[in-house]
Amino acid sequence: GEGTRAGVRCVFVRLTGCHLRCVWCDTEYAFHEGGWMALDEIVRRVRDYGCPVVEITGGEPLLQPGVYPLMTRLADEFETVMLETSGAVSIADVDPRVVRVVDVKCPGSGEAERNCWENMPLLTPRDEVKFVLADRADYDFALDVLRRYDLLARCPVLFSPVFGALEPVELANWLLADRLDVRLGLQLHKLIWSPTTRGV
Repeated sequence: GEGTRAGVRCVFVRLTGCHLRCVWCDTEYAFHEGGWMALDEIVRRVRDYGCPVVEITGGEPLLQPGVYPLMTRLADEFETVMLETSGAVSIADVDPRVVRVVDVKCPGSGEAERNCWENMPLLTPRDEVKFVLADRADYDFALDVLRRYDLLARCPVLFSPVFGALEPVELANWLLADRLDVRLGLQLHKLIWSPTTRGV
């Protein structure tokens, strides 16, 4: 995934559907591709990988009512279960055992007005917040949100550059200049395999 556990062996469960249309989205196939699966089948297929870490992603997984019992079933069985969400849907009803990796949409995404700000007070130390940044304006927006909600006191925070739009070295230099204690996140699958790789 793209949270603090990036690089750890993990099983992805990708759900179809998203109500956002971020300018830089690299997962447009998740808007419509996929097929119906029963909860038992999903859990069985995850179990077959023999991996203790599971991540539910999308699209926007929280749009599907079935994701809530799925998260509970997975949390009953697996050591670490994560949810990557756009941050545009409430996380209030997510099983508390699930690590919630919540995006905050910056202006460069074209969807900043869709952020569900009610999520910020719900964050716990086990959760994570991720900002995907296309430019300096996004960075400044993220700094404002970071300070307004005192996010560094709530949970780990990641700043990630939009692949091909903002060079990682430029973002790293901004973080160093501001002595900002966030994690610099990179999309490892694009660096390891190719920028067009879906999932391995």
